Amino acid sequence: MSTNNTTNANSTNSINNTGKIRLGVIGCGGMAGTHSSGYQELSDRMIITATCDIIEERAREAAELTGASLFVTDYHELLDAVDAVLVVLPHDLHFEVGMTCLKAGKHVLMEKPMCNTEEECIELIRTAEETGKVLMTAYPVRFFPAVRMMKELIDSKAYGDCFQMSIWTEQFTKYPEGHWATSAERLGGGQFFSHGCHYVDLLLWFLGKPVRGIHLGTNFGTPWMEKEGTSNVTIEFESGALGYHFGTWGARGTRLGWSIHAHCTEGMLEIHLADQKLYLHTHIKEERANLDTESRTTVLLDMNMSSKFTHFEIGHFLDCIRDGSRPMTDGPASLQGLRVVWRLYEAELNNTFADLRGLGLGEDWERVTS
Repeated sequence: MSTNNTTNANSTNSINNTGKIRLGVIGCGGMAGTHSSGYQELSDRMIITATCDIIEERAREAAELTGASLFVTDYHELLDAVDAVLVVLPHDLHFEVGMTCLKAGKHVLMEKPMCNTEEECIELIRTAEETGKVLMTAYPVRFFPAVRMMKELIDSKAYGDCFQMSIWTEQFTKYPEGHWATSAERLGGGQFFSHGCHYVDLLLWFLGKPVRGIHLGTNFGTPWMEKEGTSNVTIEFESGALGYHFGTWGARGTRLGWSIHAHCTEGMLEIHLADQKLYLHTHIKEERANLDTESRTTVLLDMNMSSKFTHFEIGHFLDCIRDGSRPMTDGPASLQGLRVVWRLYEAELNNTFADLRGLGLGEDWERVTS
């Protein structure tokens, strides 16, 4: 085990005296790097004091990138230097590392999904509550400005009732042979569990309690995946609204890219992340068998940002640590979303619709599903 520690007791105390939250990053692969611009946006509130990766060079490079004075290859060795951790590891390691950090009195921002099994999720949530520490799942999409504005508009019925929400995430994610993410056991499933959990969470947040749903997945087109690399899911909600997510890691080209369409009774809201805008589409002509679907388009919000949006999510995590509030994407909410995913997987195996009642928001998170 290799460790490089340039932080002494005096400098650690000086960090504490700044009033900034000391954050450690556990796992310094590609995702940790994409968060780096977000760290800089929050430099007045937090400081990266330590980085960890089993590959020492990656830990060192991440420390140089973030200004951390400690880099280690064993995450146990950074616990004394941090108040909170961001866990960016293979999914099958989330439980062990999360439990260790919570028991050491550290707040935990866990990359999605929270854990690979319901039992692990429940134990992690209980430990967070027993220790009084913040446990938050990294679902950054909820915190994008355009998504927050879309949520406000739908909740206020500014354009009537939302009856259909469709989400597309088309990307090309090809893992090399032997990579942990190709393994269904380590990933916890396939593309739907690993990435689609973002959008199940989003659909529950927007549309409420689910009633039933269906999922179909395939690794045709993504043969490097043991389980599905492409998935389609449709969920019916108590209101009568429908939610849909199409996700693929096999896109060789795209027009939709990352998009959300919310059809309401008085207009359609659209977010297209590539151009960072929230649109309103209205005044479509009544269909007269001429396929004229032109409508009037208005830009409601232009985010106009050059950096990745993860700093909004991390900022919320810091707020919860400082004021003791519960995260929007706390353990129970995250668990309930994963229960929807697991139930949909089960129904797919049984070639039937999934009964999703009792798995949505506002239910008893400790209730173990049958």
